[in-house]
Amino acid sequence: MKFITLLLYIALVAAVLTGIVGLIKKGHKSWLMTFLQNFTGVLFIVSGFVKAVDPMGTAFKMEQYFTEFQYTLADTSFKFLAPIFPLLSSISLLFSIFMIVLEIVVGVMLILGHRSKLTSWIFLLLILFFTVLTGFTFLTGYVPSDANFFDFSKWGPYTLTNMRVTDCGCFGDFIKLVPKISFFKDLGLLIPAFYFIFRHKDMNQLFSLKTRKIIVWVVTGLVLLFCVRNSMWDLPVIDFRPFKVGTDLYQKKTAEEAAMASVKITAWKLKNKKTGESIELPNAEYMGNLSKYPKEDWSVVDQVKSKPAIESTKVSEFSVNSLDGFDVSEDILTDTNDVFMIVAYKLKGEDGKEQIMVPDTLWKTDTIKTAGDSTKVVKSIGEITSKKKVVETYSWDKHYLEYYSEKVNPLMDNVMKQGAKVYAIAGGAGEEKLKAFKQAAGGGYEWYEADDILLKTIIRSNPGVVHLKGGKVLEMWHICHLPKELKLK
Repeated sequence: MKFITLLLYIALVAAVLTGIVGLIKKGHKSWLMTFLQNFTGVLFIVSGFVKAVDPMGTAFKMEQYFTEFQYTLADTSFKFLAPIFPLLSSISLLFSIFMIVLEIVVGVMLILGHRSKLTSWIFLLLILFFTVLTGFTFLTGYVPSDANFFDFSKWGPYTLTNMRVTDCGCFGDFIKLVPKISFFKDLGLLIPAFYFIFRHKDMNQLFSLKTRKIIVWVVTGLVLLFCVRNSMWDLPVIDFRPFKVGTDLYQKKTAEEAAMASVKITAWKLKNKKTGESIELPNAEYMGNLSKYPKEDWSVVDQVKSKPAIESTKVSEFSVNSLDGFDVSEDILTDTNDVFMIVAYKLKGEDGKEQIMVPDTLWKTDTIKTAGDSTKVVKSIGEITSKKKVVETYSWDKHYLEYYSEKVNPLMDNVMKQGAKVYAIAGGAGEEKLKAFKQAAGGGYEWYEADDILLKTIIRSNPGVVHLKGGKVLEMWHICHLPKELKLK
């Protein structure tokens, strides 16, 4: 519904712009062309802007795509392409910024009618690229988890949980589109894309060539700076994520969990193992006639469930564990005192292995006589030798360690002296790695573990700091703007 409303607003803006152009330029060639220029241009500007406020979100989404493409192609005749994707993942933020800037600039060029032939081809290539992403997202719903995307013979009924990437990220976190809608949206945009290719000479042009060039270059520079500011320099200027400042995480998590608990199974999707027939049965009918659908003949493909009253977000998945396995998320969200979370979705450095020599004691046993006829077995050292042992080694990023020694630790010392509780949370590092990093980074706080995707959602900084009280997010800081001390109320 939000997407339909957005499209209506975009169409309204495009109609107004088209009307203004018609009044100013009496001799423009095609009303349809002018409207499509404005509609697709405004759509690209809006889509690009909501991603430009959070380029790291788009970068994380591209990392998911690159990983899935790598695994998908690794088992096919196109496996020679698989090594490209780890490289793309390593520069995902730069790739994200490039695509966002290009999208917005192309939107401006469409409205201006600047370099119509070049703009038409870039627009078509972008739509084709987006169609591949959204098509992959949607179509993997037909691919069982144990099958490769290109094993078409194994495709089955559409199942939401089969999708390798849950959403395309077309509008960032502003609007989460259903993959099917995203895919058909891009298929629909191919119509004006090909229309532009064949009729680009009919494009309406605003201003002089020199003025259009100046506008395009100014927009390019401003959008680039805006993207850098919202990713490398500071937190997103607009926060669309569920952990934004002011959110009562405890209340939200409780409400979402209650809503999920009320979800009921309304129907079952079954597939006949022999004939391949797929059917959908109401829950009561299926549960009341289980004998008609034995497991030897029928497999459960999916469950159809009622929609929860409140849409679930990453807040409901908020879970933080201590190194000995205890979930401390309740402690964090219910603490009425000041709580600070140091969020590090990835500890930067290189992992390695090293062989070391460790003492190896060989024991021997003897039987000795004791009082009377009794005997007992005694154990004694026979020989002490050395043996090889492989241990994990860590070479930490020097600049990353400086974040802690120069910025994070001074602030944490300051707030802990005022009675605040500090939780340093890393994404899936493991006990040994966390202990090694704690020793290298210092700090008088304990380290915990959480899912890296959860941590990426909480704050767009690595590391970043979040200040909570009573489960409510009061403040959060990018590492580049972390204060040295705070006066807690």
